[in-house]
Amino acid sequence: MKRTLTKVAALLFGVAILLTGQGLQGTLIPTRASLENFSTVTIGLIGATYFLGFTIGCLRGGVLLRSVEHVRVFAAMTAAASVTPLVLGLWADPWLWAVLRFLTGFCFAVLYVVIESWLNGCTSNENRGGVFSIYVFITLTVMALGQMMMLLYDPRELELFVVTSILVSSALIPVVLSRSDAPEKPLVVHLNLRRLFEISPSGATSCFAAGLTNGSFWAISAIFALQLTGNIDSAAWYMTSGVVGGAIFQWPLGLLSDRLDRRRVLAVTALGAGLVGTAIAIAGTSMPEYALMLLGALWGGMAFPLYSIAVALTNDRANHDEYVQVSSGLLLLYGVGAVAGPLLAALTMGAMGPGGLYVFSGTVHLVLFGYVGIRALQRLPIPTEQRSDFGDALKSTQTASAVYETNDVNEELSDFT
Repeated sequence: MKRTLTKVAALLFGVAILLTGQGLQGTLIPTRASLENFSTVTIGLIGATYFLGFTIGCLRGGVLLRSVEHVRVFAAMTAAASVTPLVLGLWADPWLWAVLRFLTGFCFAVLYVVIESWLNGCTSNENRGGVFSIYVFITLTVMALGQMMMLLYDPRELELFVVTSILVSSALIPVVLSRSDAPEKPLVVHLNLRRLFEISPSGATSCFAAGLTNGSFWAISAIFALQLTGNIDSAAWYMTSGVVGGAIFQWPLGLLSDRLDRRRVLAVTALGAGLVGTAIAIAGTSMPEYALMLLGALWGGMAFPLYSIAVALTNDRANHDEYVQVSSGLLLLYGVGAVAGPLLAALTMGAMGPGGLYVFSGTVHLVLFGYVGIRALQRLPIPTEQRSDFGDALKSTQTASAVYETNDVNEELSDFT
């Protein structure tokens, strides 16, 4: 483990810098959009374009890697991703912002492809789970740190956009100067969504539901907090509380799912997220800020681990040679949900006020609880000796490392439909 971490230390350092900038940008964009009097629906659409770009980036990232390999792709995508926040800060136009957020989503999806395939190439089956758990921990903590950097400057001004650009650009330095060899060209796989639902309907459905709710959180929860408190600092703290809650609950719930039927853990976690979301929707306008922050952390603790548990559940039922294919399909389902989620949540907020965000997420989680709970009662759990370890499956929590053979994507999707 120590030798492997030495090999990837420069990469992880670069990831920490990169995702600090991403965390700042994720809170800054909806906050500034709200201050510019963009409508809630418009802000939701801008958030959806990010995830649309992310989904397409996952599909096309493999083509870039096969063409010019890891370091050059990382350099190109980092350069492009560092330009977009500067342009965002100069011109507050909704159409321009939608295009730039699409580009940002594309760049970060390809960067995830590079990062995670690089980590896969440097690890073995014995230490991959541990390395990726460190990677996920870094991801969540530095994104929370980035969100708190919102407190440094006035989001109405250009400074925070410049800080974001500096952070994203600086991530390139340790990666380019790393002595570690880049991995070989990644494996090519074909998408087969029909097979994914055959393996685990509960796992596949949960990934899509997680995309709906998590995507809406990243896109417009800062707007929810800003409208509720009227305080930019409180909006930053609220976003951070959700991410920190997700980091804290990630491993306990995952380890619990190693000991019990994962579908039951998934159902109970979805129920918890649904109930907390409902409580926020009902009492959000009347509760003190500290209570709102605590409920936000609890919501994140229930909502964010859903995807990890769903990945582990699906891998339990997949053949060993289907692992990459399964990870690819789950990521695509998550991405599609994350495209639709911000728009649907924004429409609900437009009709019901700020609490509409959690009316939407609470509804999705409660429906997921009913679906997974019914399936858990219909089928026997998988014997413990056949299960995938949660730590090994955790690397798919935000994975984009499976590379697609894009010429066959449309054919596979048409087969599914």
